[in-house]
Amino acid sequence: MPSYLSPGVYVEEVESGSRPIEGVGTSVAAFVGFAQKGPLNEPTLITNWSQFVSAFGDFVDGAYLAGSVYGFFANGGGICYVVRIGGPDAAAGPGRAELAAGPQAQLGPYVVRTLPGVTGEITVEVAEPEGDDPPQDLFKLVVKRDGQVVEAYPAVTSKRSKDNVATQVKAQSRVIALEEPGKGAAPARPAAQSVTLAVPSGGDPAAGRLSAESYVGDAERRTGFGGLEAVDEITMVAAPDLMGAYERGVLDLETVISVQQGLITHCETMGNRIAILDAPPGLSPQQVREWRQDRTGFDSKYATMYYPWIKVFDPGAGRNAFVPPSGHIAGVWARTDDARGVHKAPANEVVRGAVALQTQLTKGEHDLLNPIGLNCIRAFPGRGIRIWGARTLSSDPAWRYLNVRRLFNYLEESILAGTQWVVFEPNDDALWARVRRVVGAFLVNEWRKGALFGLTPDEAFYVKCDRETNPPESIDAGQVICEIGVAPVKPAEFVVFRLAQLSAGSGAVDE
Repeated sequence: MPSYLSPGVYVEEVESGSRPIEGVGTSVAAFVGFAQKGPLNEPTLITNWSQFVSAFGDFVDGAYLAGSVYGFFANGGGICYVVRIGGPDAAAGPGRAELAAGPQAQLGPYVVRTLPGVTGEITVEVAEPEGDDPPQDLFKLVVKRDGQVVEAYPAVTSKRSKDNVATQVKAQSRVIALEEPGKGAAPARPAAQSVTLAVPSGGDPAAGRLSAESYVGDAERRTGFGGLEAVDEITMVAAPDLMGAYERGVLDLETVISVQQGLITHCETMGNRIAILDAPPGLSPQQVREWRQDRTGFDSKYATMYYPWIKVFDPGAGRNAFVPPSGHIAGVWARTDDARGVHKAPANEVVRGAVALQTQLTKGEHDLLNPIGLNCIRAFPGRGIRIWGARTLSSDPAWRYLNVRRLFNYLEESILAGTQWVVFEPNDDALWARVRRVVGAFLVNEWRKGALFGLTPDEAFYVKCDRETNPPESIDAGQVICEIGVAPVKPAEFVVFRLAQLSAGSGAVDE
């Protein structure tokens, strides 16, 4: 209490007692993967594409992080954190490294090199083309990994044409890049020969070391997923380069599954974010169903999985290429949150930038994938490429829908952040009434936005904080217990119209 020692007029500021709860952000993404440059294992705030390029470099062949962040912003994302993983290169300075392009060799007039992340002993051979009396300018290019043929170009040429060897390799190869000599006349046909490029086993795009631990990391050392524990505002996490590493043979299947499980565990531990998982590339609907059910068996309300990969323009390669969808999906989540709210299922939304799908799904195939929690991306004539699923990987019907889980994350975090003032207040009826008032006011606003189900607030939620929830023993323990129940809206996943045929005159309305 202030002291009044002399006559006069005093003006005092007092608390009004109203401490409204403000909703927290719901659309902050985190991406973990390979980049051209930038800080290693350090969550870096990125708010636009130019900022990403400045910090981590541009598009890189064989890496999907840049394309995923670009897709995130293109689809409506606004804020994300990027964690670059990989081994440091001492020449680049402490904590920084350039994305290594891999070893290279001269193959006639061409320079051949491995793409980032490719491992094993890579052999590139120039041989005579098959067939009787082939044109003299044609030759065959064979790419082997550890003695096994992984790519073959049976009839290519050094001339400027659609069959140009450099053009074909750039468009199709997942293992090598072929660089032509400078501008001028077309180079001569290379003679029959072979070159070998030895890549460290188990390599990664940064320095030849990649494992599950590179992704999962450690919270104390702020590496990998563990480094994201210090950033509270993150609500979705993706690792777009994971399936790319599997595709190129850098990581085996068991390691990939371990990393995905580690990402799910991170999200479950934090309790305020969702893992966006990519399915492996090139799988048929039956194969991806087996992957989901037999190989992974993930059961979590904090994870989702999307299928198939999408085709987008890749500026780094100068062509359209298939990429994992997780980055674009995160952008659609952010766009839906901004336009409608976190309670709206992020589905039946166009994927901006997608020009094709790796697999065109039929309704029958979708019928097999939707019940097991695989969110499909489908192309509809005249309506574009759209997300056509909004389920988690949980077997619990209460947490089946993605928007329900994300709504609860939003409500829990908002109430947690907006009631910090309660700590150390006198634990009595007056405090309980104030808690009921501020939480109730917040939930009324959410009900008015359409986030809660019910014709009235009483049907949509309840807030109980009184002598019943706070008996003497709880007060003695220093606890304030507030019980809240909400009825979330669920998506209209199956819309059924029942039509009946009426005989003539039976549908007339009496007046």
